Amino acid sequence: MATAFISHRDCARHEMGAVHPECPARLAAISDQLIASGLDMLLRHYEAPLASREQLGRVHDEQYIATIFQLAPTDEALVWIDPDTAMNSHTLTAALRAAGAAVRAVDLVMKGEVSNAFCSVRPPGHHAEHNRAMGFCFFNNVAVAAAHALETWGLERVAIIDFDVHHGNGSEDIFKDQAGVLLCSTFQHPFFPYSDASSSNDHIINVPLPAGTTGEEFRRAVQARWLQPLAEFKPQLILISAGFDGHVEDEMAEFNLTEQDYAWVTDEVITIADACCDGRIVSVLEGGYALPALGRSVAAHLRALLG
Repeated sequence: MATAFISHRDCARHEMGAVHPECPARLAAISDQLIASGLDMLLRHYEAPLASREQLGRVHDEQYIATIFQLAPTDEALVWIDPDTAMNSHTLTAALRAAGAAVRAVDLVMKGEVSNAFCSVRPPGHHAEHNRAMGFCFFNNVAVAAAHALETWGLERVAIIDFDVHHGNGSEDIFKDQAGVLLCSTFQHPFFPYSDASSSNDHIINVPLPAGTTGEEFRRAVQARWLQPLAEFKPQLILISAGFDGHVEDEMAEFNLTEQDYAWVTDEVITIADACCDGRIVSVLEGGYALPALGRSVAAHLRALLG
């Protein structure tokens, strides 16, 4: 079975200023590394569709969605949503493509057309709450995918694995009262977005880790806190918020992970997916801002998904 690679040129047209770390070059770094490594030819490529208002509305407030549409500029001016999150004239389309990619990935995996999928998209999504954009995020791509799987495919148990260095506060905000969605998240703490690191519900497994966390410490935490609850949950689909900003070369945070750690955690998730849900995994890009490290980390992640 194949691994889908879903992206769209529109995702590279969203820009938030010349020095902003969440930049179009992120996607180019991934593509360049995949071509250089020979992985590109092993992937099955798809274009991301636009997410519909109905799909967004399953996880976001309707008035919030309308506000994002209304704020989208039509000229070259930037509209700032918060101090580090801005829209240009292409942002809305890019955000719709990013969420749409995650929806298409779910459909491809659930139909059995591919074993798993990776969405190389931006803007990222896991900080976007039910009614709030923040942290470079507008729509919560993984949450839209999870809600689509539950609503359209009739699934009862979907797991979200989030190994971004920042807490996926948006995903927790959206699913905090939905026991059918298990969220397992590791992140640096205290750190942006400075949200509550406690696990207030049985289906929210937050694993805060200190600055300086090494790959060995990250692996021990995942083994001790994630793997058994994830296996016992018996997910029918696993989604990954794949943030690579915990890499030792990434100056946006203070973890000391390497691409080998991302390959390891991907293999661990694959083992559980193979046992529980016929290997069905949808992975969506979140953070990762040191471009060479991002390219290598995504390549390691995809090598694992390709088997």
